[in-house]
Amino acid sequence: MKPVNFDYVRPKDVEAAAALIAHDGHSAKILAGGQSLGPMLNMRLVQPDLVIDITGIEELRQVREEDDCVIAGACVTHADFEDRRVPDVTHGALPSVARGIAYRAVRNRGTIGGSLTHADPSADWISILSTIGASVTLAGPQGSRTVPVEAYILGALEADIRPGEILVSVTIPRLGRGARWGYYKSCRKTGEFAHAIGAFLADPERGISRAVIGATESRPIVVADARQIIGDGKTANLAAAFDAAAADRAVEAGGLNDPIERQTHVVALKRAIERAHAA
Repeated sequence: MKPVNFDYVRPKDVEAAAALIAHDGHSAKILAGGQSLGPMLNMRLVQPDLVIDITGIEELRQVREEDDCVIAGACVTHADFEDRRVPDVTHGALPSVARGIAYRAVRNRGTIGGSLTHADPSADWISILSTIGASVTLAGPQGSRTVPVEAYILGALEADIRPGEILVSVTIPRLGRGARWGYYKSCRKTGEFAHAIGAFLADPERGISRAVIGATESRPIVVADARQIIGDGKTANLAAAFDAAAADRAVEAGGLNDPIERQTHVVALKRAIERAHAA
């Protein structure tokens, strides 16, 4: 199939894009990398009056490194992370995860902001950014606001983006010197969306012990204090400290009731811990 007829505009700044989005006279969709919107247009799952191409907005392609974080514009691509054009403050976590997203052609075009706003529960950025405590900044008619990634994802294909708002940037915190992280996804073949994701961050310097279960039917299950599951992160052998029963209880509390589904996700988290990476 082919998309229905629509108007196309390519604004030069965030203010112009936000004004177009907020206009009441039409339905609009934002085009960033187009890796999700393109197929949805072709299958007529979405039928907008207007497509707003934000790839010409310089602000959305910029990256700024600060003492405690890196701020990446919404149109920074997966390949930018993979090739370390974005300064890595995560001890390899984001470049490693980016490398496993779909295929190189997709990574060349797909954007971090587009992936987060599309809010597919199986997408990699949602889980890993929730794990490291990243946040997004949005701009709209009421000004700008910042939301943690874990709160930005409301459910399957549903993000906390209000009428007239546009995602401007993603703030990625700098991990401590002794931080360890792990990420594992289960999928049938390379390039597919995951059926289960397990991720963790143990950052003793910053007092963080955090675990995330992704690729659920809704938002990721975030265990903000995961010391009962993975310990405090100070032990040399994190896998030995892993408590599968505690992980299962956390997954069940997060809404996964099917025992096979729970087991699959608990195993994904265990694999992530077994493959822990250190600073």
